[in-house]
Amino acid sequence: MNDSEITLRAATPADEPFLFDLRRATMDDHLKRAGEPTDEHTHWERLRYRYDDAHIVCCGSEKLGLFKFFREAHEWTIVQIQILPTHQGRGIAARLIGELLKQADDAGVPVKLSVLKGNQAINLYQRLGFRLVDTTDTSFQMRRE
Repeated sequence: MNDSEITLRAATPADEPFLFDLRRATMDDHLKRAGEPTDEHTHWERLRYRYDDAHIVCCGSEKLGLFKFFREAHEWTIVQIQILPTHQGRGIAARLIGELLKQADDAGVPVKLSVLKGNQAINLYQRLGFRLVDTTDTSFQMRRE
């Protein structure tokens, strides 16, 4: 697999079983550590939040993950990025976020996201220029200008 093979396509209802399993595989440990619920109902609610903004990360016909983001006039928001554990560490998330950041730079808008405390993804976000702007009991709110 090389970078040029990674594509995004809109999520469809047929993707929901994959997305549910992906969410459990990538988020359960982080949620438990943060004291957040990991029950099935909560996972389904989060999975369906802004579903029209969900993109399946693919390599050919293989589903590798989820990249959910939306654009508003004054700022863009990364809602979720989840890559299957077997494909993590290959730069996929960095590439996808980097492409979105380049588009945001071209549009002259900042990008924000939220990350659970204890999630190692914060290191990636900091490398990409995100800075801490606020905290809650369980998460960091980050922004890149």
